[in-house]
Amino acid sequence: MCARKTPTYCDARSPPSTSEGASLMLTVDGISVRFGGITALDGVAFTVEPGTAVGLIGPNGAGKTTLFNCLTRRCTPDAGTVRFDDEDLLALPPHSVAGRGIARTFQNLGLFPRLTVRENVMVGAHSRGRTGHFAAALRLPRVRREERELRDQAEDSLRRLGLADVADHPASGLPFGTLKRVELARALAARPRLLLLDEPVNGLSHGEVDAFADLVRAVREDFDLTLVVVEHHMGFVMGLCGKVVCLDFGRKIAEGPPEEIQRDPAVIEAYLGVAA
Repeated sequence: MCARKTPTYCDARSPPSTSEGASLMLTVDGISVRFGGITALDGVAFTVEPGTAVGLIGPNGAGKTTLFNCLTRRCTPDAGTVRFDDEDLLALPPHSVAGRGIARTFQNLGLFPRLTVRENVMVGAHSRGRTGHFAAALRLPRVRREERELRDQAEDSLRRLGLADVADHPASGLPFGTLKRVELARALAARPRLLLLDEPVNGLSHGEVDAFADLVRAVREDFDLTLVVVEHHMGFVMGLCGKVVCLDFGRKIAEGPPEEIQRDPAVIEAYLGVAA
């Protein structure tokens, strides 16, 4: 077994205990991922309760995005379990994840540049579609009815995120801060219960970060969302999340409230190093 730093608040191999009778939306237990000789994640475990916001922090290469890819089934771990509402998430095919109520944004924007803002958001809404290919090809009445409902939901997301004025503009050519909101609107159009935000304020100015934080708080309340947030901007994470999990070299080194994580010696060492 590899040597590891001693976590301050809980064992890195075990999910933290919750109060008796508390429900869990997401349980990550012992997730390990290896790429050839590189261990990207090593026994990571934590839990997420409904209605909470959990921050996932760590230096570059700590395994944060790899963990997100496991949660959305873009990556299959070598060991461990992931349960969402007590269902085995790893047993699902990737295309079924959104239908279970999980959506994500991407560190590098995953928008379609030639599509309009509205069309990009509709991509998220279509993940909730229930009509099959045959019915869609025939344009049956239920297909047209579902299309109207999904369009209405997409329009609602556009209005809530202040994007109605650019709805017919191609995604290419829009300011980066606007594209971040488009990405969020697309995720919300899927009507998720669990939203995974992968570096949502990366590349934004100080003022844009504050505005985006206010926006996330508003949509979290409006949509009754549970959040897991990967972000390097500590002010954003500490102001939004009630619990923070810190990874370093694929292992969990600390977990706890933001004010405790900021003082944790293992976290400080992971980010700043120690004197020789």
